[in-house]
Amino acid sequence: MRFTEEQRAFQDSIRRFAEKEIAPIAGRIDEDDEIPRDLIEKFGDMGLLQLWVPEEYGGPGGSLTLVCLAKEEIAKYSLAASTLCANNSIGLILPVLALGTEAQKQKYLTEAARGRLITAIAMTEPQAGSDLTAIATRARRDGDDYVVNGQKTWITWGGMADYILLIAKTADEPTHASLSAFLVDTRTPGFRVGIRERKMGRHGAPSDELLFEDMRIPADCRIGEEGHGFKACMKVLDLNRPTIAASSLGLAQGALDVSQAYVKERRQFGKPVGHFQGVQFRLAEMAMKVAASRALLYECTEALDAGAGDEVTMLASMSKCFVTDRAMEVTADAVQILGGYGYSKDFPVERMMRDAKLNQIIEGTNDIHRMIIGRKLVA
Repeated sequence: MRFTEEQRAFQDSIRRFAEKEIAPIAGRIDEDDEIPRDLIEKFGDMGLLQLWVPEEYGGPGGSLTLVCLAKEEIAKYSLAASTLCANNSIGLILPVLALGTEAQKQKYLTEAARGRLITAIAMTEPQAGSDLTAIATRARRDGDDYVVNGQKTWITWGGMADYILLIAKTADEPTHASLSAFLVDTRTPGFRVGIRERKMGRHGAPSDELLFEDMRIPADCRIGEEGHGFKACMKVLDLNRPTIAASSLGLAQGALDVSQAYVKERRQFGKPVGHFQGVQFRLAEMAMKVAASRALLYECTEALDAGAGDEVTMLASMSKCFVTDRAMEVTADAVQILGGYGYSKDFPVERMMRDAKLNQIIEGTNDIHRMIIGRKLVA
């Protein structure tokens, strides 16, 4: 797509922010497995946590394209930091916009607009990942409240979240119609954080176990009607999946940038290694994959921002699957080009390769996305 002047100005501002605030500490975020709290506040001050809050509720009024531009620029240096871009969207803004009442919009969106909230979405369980009908967490109606019991795993930012979009069963049938969505304040008694996962990559963006033990929440915490939890998930995921592609695109571009700089400086047999045809061919393949990924991603965001209708799910799956696979290939090629230095923590490409792998798994594994695309093609 051809970016507007406003979109390019936004991209430039995020690029400068990433170069100043994130690039110098990206390695430390990975080593410490922690993002400094003051960086989170800077994201809020930039309007990045709350980017998708409409202007009428006090937010920046961002679009999917702007979210993806921001995540791409930041992920060039740190995938973990890129998860803060529009962090409020998946766990609060998008479900409330799609299914919330006006009272819920006034309450939650205006609070999110201040840029200090961290949110998360709690779907995954030990026995429920791709198959949401296997969710065991139960919300039982009791008068004007629901009482929740269950366990969630691998919840990104779950242990630091102020609010969590909880997907739980409100009926016994093993179908999507048994699922409902609730916006939970994590200060509620009965909620606690369990173990934090020790991951291969994306250090700094925590993945936590969440436990619910007789947690009592008022019925007005429910987003949408009972049985609309799966609908809430799909509204969120269809718009969030391209943002996963955007962070992978940033990783791939960052790996390509490091590789280009390296081959111009590294000398073997009396000349820079970039002069060797084998290295040039590998770089050319990397550059083509990055360009193709960017074209597909922003074709997708342009269509979704314009209201793509029935094409939304397929476009989201295509961008997520294609771009994350290419990022895995490009970051692995970067490690190969740098050789021993590529395997060293003194250079960022080994971290980029570790980080790239996760994006092939989260928000629906790429095998699931191929299934979604295939079914759409033969429907």
